[in-house]
Amino acid sequence: MIHTGRHFLQIPGPTNVPDRVLRAMAQPVIDHRGPEFVTLAKEVLEGLARVFQTSGPVIVYPSSGTGAWEAAIVNTLSPGDRILMFETGYFSQLWRQLAESFGVKVEYVAGNWRRGVSPAEVEARLRADAQHTFKAVMVVHNETATGVTSRLPEIRRAMNEASHPALLIVDAISSLGAIDFRHEEWGVDVTICGSQKGLMVPPGLSFHAISERALSANKTAKFPKSFWDWQPMLQANRTGFFPYTPPTNLLFGLREALQMLREEGLPNVFRRHQRHAEATRAAVRAWGLEIVCEEPLEYSGSTTAVFMPDGHDADQLRAIILENFDMSLGAGLSKLAGKVFRIGHLGHFNDLMLAGTLSGVEMGLRLAGVPHKRGGVMAALDSLAPAGKAAESLSPVR
Repeated sequence: MIHTGRHFLQIPGPTNVPDRVLRAMAQPVIDHRGPEFVTLAKEVLEGLARVFQTSGPVIVYPSSGTGAWEAAIVNTLSPGDRILMFETGYFSQLWRQLAESFGVKVEYVAGNWRRGVSPAEVEARLRADAQHTFKAVMVVHNETATGVTSRLPEIRRAMNEASHPALLIVDAISSLGAIDFRHEEWGVDVTICGSQKGLMVPPGLSFHAISERALSANKTAKFPKSFWDWQPMLQANRTGFFPYTPPTNLLFGLREALQMLREEGLPNVFRRHQRHAEATRAAVRAWGLEIVCEEPLEYSGSTTAVFMPDGHDADQLRAIILENFDMSLGAGLSKLAGKVFRIGHLGHFNDLMLAGTLSGVEMGLRLAGVPHKRGGVMAALDSLAPAGKAAESLSPVR
């Protein structure tokens, strides 16, 4: 089938890259040891700190989020250290495997892939660790595979109630720039992120926001490191440089994306994502389908994972939608493969794009013969534009 118009990329990441960001990247490469680069680097680092909501240092790596996972481990831990992790979905599993490959001892608390980290369980496990053998609690903030967001402020309070010195290390790859995240206020020690989701930049950049406690831990961390080492990066960044060749044109794009977030205002960004998530869930319920996340307090603002009815294959539905409507939806991962499809509603996204996305899903359900009720799109529209609601109620917060 020959498609016209733009492809709808509605996976939970990489997300649609704004034209402004693409244009910013499409310029000649500059000298990464010259004054123009210093200006670029300082603007990017300052802009990232605002998005992380921290006054501490932020580090940029030319890597995927997996590289930042590894960097968090080698910069804060030592061989044989014990950490506490929770099974919230596919990405918590991958992070656990990476940690174990370094010889870190992981206590992995089983979960059902439908709920986030239990703050009560965090407190109980840490209280039981009277000798303070846990060196870190590692949490995936937003599980992209399941559409579940763990309640970080409550987790931090649980750690404080237990009076435990473990570091809090958080994967915010699919939440930063989409879901409210406050590195400093919530007492996160290392926040990990990537460029390709809420930050609206192509894949290739990853980030750390670092607390003073994490910097102290770095002084005694025994894992060998070179490329991932914080210290050369922090030293070079002080004067606006990198210790190795930086991804200059991706940084041009990131600067533009950060400017877009600043223009909209983070509170408005978070509110927009929440509106789109609520409208998507309204559509799913109207179709008579089941949302993977079973705790409303943990609904994700960036992605919604949806169960298929028994006897129907999610990948077949996705293939029909791609073929007929040129729209990509997220696949079910690992034990959810074939059982779940995922709707990404994050990044450079608006009401009309969401309406088009949900129309494509509803038409796809019909073509695939999946049992469902009609009216999901209308339920979403009613959520986005309730009858009689004044237009000014949707205006940005300044």
